[in-house]
Amino acid sequence: MKSKIGIFIALGLCASIQSNAFCGFYVAKADTKIYNQASQVILVRDGNQTVLTMSNDFKGDVKDFAMVVPVPTVLKESDIKVVERGVFDKLDAYSAPRLVEYYDNNPCDRREYEKMARAAPMASMGAGSLAEDKAANKKDYGVTIEAKYTVGEYDIIILGAEQSNGLQRWLTDNGYKIPPNAEEVLNPYIKNNLKFFVVKVNIEKMEQGDFQTLRPIQIKFNALRFGLPIRLGMANSNGDQDLIIYAFTKKGRVECTNYRTVKMTTGIKVPEFVQEDFSPFYADAFKKAWRRESQEAIFLEYAWDVSSTNYVKCDPCVSNPPDYQDLKDAGVWWVNSGNTGYYGSADFNGNVFFTRMHVRYNRAHYAQDLAFQITPNSEQYQVRYVITHPAYGSFSCPEGRRYVREVAARREEELQNMNRLAGWSIYQHENYLDEWNRRSGNPDNRIKRGSIADTDSKGGILIVAFLLLHGIALFFTLRKKG
Repeated sequence: MKSKIGIFIALGLCASIQSNAFCGFYVAKADTKIYNQASQVILVRDGNQTVLTMSNDFKGDVKDFAMVVPVPTVLKESDIKVVERGVFDKLDAYSAPRLVEYYDNNPCDRREYEKMARAAPMASMGAGSLAEDKAANKKDYGVTIEAKYTVGEYDIIILGAEQSNGLQRWLTDNGYKIPPNAEEVLNPYIKNNLKFFVVKVNIEKMEQGDFQTLRPIQIKFNALRFGLPIRLGMANSNGDQDLIIYAFTKKGRVECTNYRTVKMTTGIKVPEFVQEDFSPFYADAFKKAWRRESQEAIFLEYAWDVSSTNYVKCDPCVSNPPDYQDLKDAGVWWVNSGNTGYYGSADFNGNVFFTRMHVRYNRAHYAQDLAFQITPNSEQYQVRYVITHPAYGSFSCPEGRRYVREVAARREEELQNMNRLAGWSIYQHENYLDEWNRRSGNPDNRIKRGSIADTDSKGGILIVAFLLLHGIALFFTLRKKG
């Protein structure tokens, strides 16, 4: 089995040597499973205190697992805990971009339209004294072991270092598999007097546990700076990596201060068939938006007040909102348990604002670590796309004939939106227009080929038109000369 070595960047980011206001009905979501190299972190911030939870998507031999996290101070054992993977699954599912559907009524039938809409789902290290370790390692490598703990299935040490090459040699010589070019990215953190939170799997503890995968690690610390440096995460990757950030504050969105924070397009109508391929549709829409922003932006995917006193936390909801236990597991320390809430789960006291951000980063476009701020902006936002199912039946009345034309025009617009958002070719889906013409019984309303432009056709239509006109002009020129 191939190994996958997780290296977490400063203040939290997993990378690896081998990465991998209207009520509609939710029908699909695009969660983190659609990305090949996606890491997730939960970032909780109030004042100068931060709680960071790092997800491990490690696959392979656990002996090969390693994690290095630059931290601002020497962490106490009480500052470190292991949490269950389920909290990430819950937050991802709840905040994921979503597809929502609506149903038209037949304008020729004034009775309530047949109830076609389905209900929305409610949604290991050697023994020895710490003093001995400090002396031996500082002498050989310029590295000081500040503390060592075993927490859950992990052996943890806190290192101080004087030089990056010494730290890299110490890690390599002690069995930590790190990228060969890590020295250059370690050096800035050493110059800023950061410590290094270093993790290995305790095989014996792992075998004693009843869990099958490595669980997320959560740390807390105080620091003036609020950010997620990503340089160390790029030390072992030449490609693009995705990071999903679930951020919690007492109020207001979290936004990036040194890269643009951009909203993904939302509320746009797309063709019905997108329902069958929504995950790849959103993956392509994200890629196109990322390229449009010159690969240098962080994208907002969800922002909402999820306090228990705010009963509407999404529209539509993909799943139940995070409850008291979810928030406690995520590290939101200021909430207190309350009564049974609106959704039948544990209520809580305390304000909580939830921001989901998505960044795709690489060496070429992200020379700086990410810096964040808490803003007073509490506007509700979520990424949602809309499909609308046309009505069935006869459209023989005047309103019906007008409706048929409106749906035909709408379907053109939906194809244009699909092409503009995700780059999917319109001409591979021309039957989407023909299908409505056949179904509505109006062959005279057939859409003419070429009446809508495919922006990904490489200008093919324009080129043909240009050549045709050029040919005609040449013909008349030669005829005149003759």
